[in-house]
Amino acid sequence: MRGTVIHGPGDIRLETLEDPEILHPTDAVIRTAVTCVCGSDLWPYRGLDTVGEPSPMGHEYVGFVEEVGSEVTGLRPGQFVVGSFATSDNTCPNCRNGFTSNCLNREFMSTCQADYVRIPNAQGTLVATEEVPGEEFWPGLLAVSDVMGTGWWAADAAEVKPGSTAVVVGDGAVGLCAVIAAKAMGAERIIAMSRHESRQRLAREFGATDLVTERGEEGVARIRELTGGIGADSVLECVGTAEAVQQGLRSARPGGTVGFVGVPHGVAVDGQELFFSHVGLRGGPAPVRRYLPDLIDHVLTGRIEPGKVFDLALPLERVAEGYRAMDERRAVKALLKP
Repeated sequence: MRGTVIHGPGDIRLETLEDPEILHPTDAVIRTAVTCVCGSDLWPYRGLDTVGEPSPMGHEYVGFVEEVGSEVTGLRPGQFVVGSFATSDNTCPNCRNGFTSNCLNREFMSTCQADYVRIPNAQGTLVATEEVPGEEFWPGLLAVSDVMGTGWWAADAAEVKPGSTAVVVGDGAVGLCAVIAAKAMGAERIIAMSRHESRQRLAREFGATDLVTERGEEGVARIRELTGGIGADSVLECVGTAEAVQQGLRSARPGGTVGFVGVPHGVAVDGQELFFSHVGLRGGPAPVRRYLPDLIDHVLTGRIEPGKVFDLALPLERVAEGYRAMDERRAVKALLKP
């Protein structure tokens, strides 16, 4: 099969790899319908995460079941399925508590920019649709497998409530999906922090009521100005840099909550500042599997349209172009069609 491999910073190649096989009775193999490039894939692409040796890439996927292991009883070949970037058995104590991305048998997906993918813990990870959805729904369902699920987690972790004020830090695909989530959870005012006109337009379409272009302390001051000097009820931090996390914490009101879902790079939280701020902080890898049934239904019924974050569609053989476009901020998110 064809699969994407990173060889070093800026070096993405589509290569011929071994076809995936059932290795454990809990595995499944799927044929990829669509996959994509994630903003977090840019960390190694930019050299900010070490690439020690050539490694397969990709953790977002929807597709068709090809084969299942002997212990996978809830899936059959031919079904259309949506999964998560973190596999889960959906039965361990952490899964039962709702934190499927911290499953005791978790594996992180990393081979999904390919024609076929082996899915560990398939019974607990994959959710099948009742019938094969029309291709017009595939981008939205693909978004659910990570960025929409992560945006939803950001809003959930930040305790967005009806009538509240929410701030979204970050205007990438996760940040834009966080705007969708905040709107769906009833936030009355949604302040999106963005400097890019095309992303601002999409944030507005998704439900943002205000836009803030300033960053750092200037951005915090602008949030304070917009909230009567107090700060926001909920802050959804969707970047992962030190500046973004600090900006998020300082934009929340006393008693407010920050949901941080950007993969942290160089982040250190000042314990004294956090202690005296009375701000709550919760985050981590999104428990996407918890949300999959509801989010799939949201997409298929047209209540949300997260597939709009894909503003570039390419055949899989042009995957390197997708990475370049996102790295150069010419695209929010690149969809790849095998």
